[in-house]
Amino acid sequence: MRRWDGVVDRYMEEYAGRGITAVRVEEVRRELGRWGLWLKARRPRPRLEEVDAPLIIQYVRERTSFRAKATVSGIMSTMRGMGDWLVREDYWTANPLKWLKGPKLNPFARSPKRIDTRGMQKLWEGAVTAGRLPQRYQWLAIMSLLYGLGLRRGEIEGLDVEDWNRDEGTIVVDGRKTGQERCLAVAELVACCLDSYLPHRQNHIEQLGVTQQSAFFVNRYGQRLKGPGISQGIHRIARRMNVPLVSLHQFRHTCASDLLEAGTRLPEVQRMLGHQTISTTVRYLHLSDPLRRAAVERHPINDWLEGDIL
Repeated sequence: MRRWDGVVDRYMEEYAGRGITAVRVEEVRRELGRWGLWLKARRPRPRLEEVDAPLIIQYVRERTSFRAKATVSGIMSTMRGMGDWLVREDYWTANPLKWLKGPKLNPFARSPKRIDTRGMQKLWEGAVTAGRLPQRYQWLAIMSLLYGLGLRRGEIEGLDVEDWNRDEGTIVVDGRKTGQERCLAVAELVACCLDSYLPHRQNHIEQLGVTQQSAFFVNRYGQRLKGPGISQGIHRIARRMNVPLVSLHQFRHTCASDLLEAGTRLPEVQRMLGHQTISTTVRYLHLSDPLRRAAVERHPINDWLEGDIL
């Protein structure tokens, strides 16, 4: 198994060449690294060519114990891809993972959690009274991007000042997760929140002498505000306002479901959220489906109820 690391490096070179995002490439590399460490710890240590179905099944059982179905499916998918490559490169004669079935996933089994209207109002009220005046504008701007555009935490972290174009009313979001940038039109309220924050940001970085900083959101030291800092700030507001908040991703779920409930077409929501496949966006119809509600309203039974049946 001394060759494992070199083999993985070769596989990852080909894998990254498919245009996969850097974040996903690193996830796959870590997962294959775990598999390699497990194989190296076996006694007697197997040769790469000797890794067979019983050994793979033993690893999968240990690796996926007490894991969610989606996690198990992802692990097996990563291993299966590596196995196919090992067959193509003549390390294996067959890929045993092709015959190992992963768990059956139901995309509607776990509905995304949304923030109700009252909870959202309280969060905005909490942002208005959060800390000193510059911080209030910062959290209002961040919350407007979380809910107004459905941005991911990492996308907010990666924003630079130059990404915001006030004249056109658009903001460019990096594609670190999807591998594709997207340019989004910004609602006027979101634009006002961003414009109100920028003067305070400029004063802050000038006082610290770091005017070369390009990050849109900065911390008290004038450095880029990282994801954990964004989460901590929003969760602090939620606790103070007694709003149950599990994850910042709830803002994204709420944005999508509210757009669909307002009649926005599914492909438009997909493009806004940056989903690579529309099947990901379809999950939000489980929470809010205006077409389904309209269909029920057109049911003939509604005409019967207008008569003298009741």
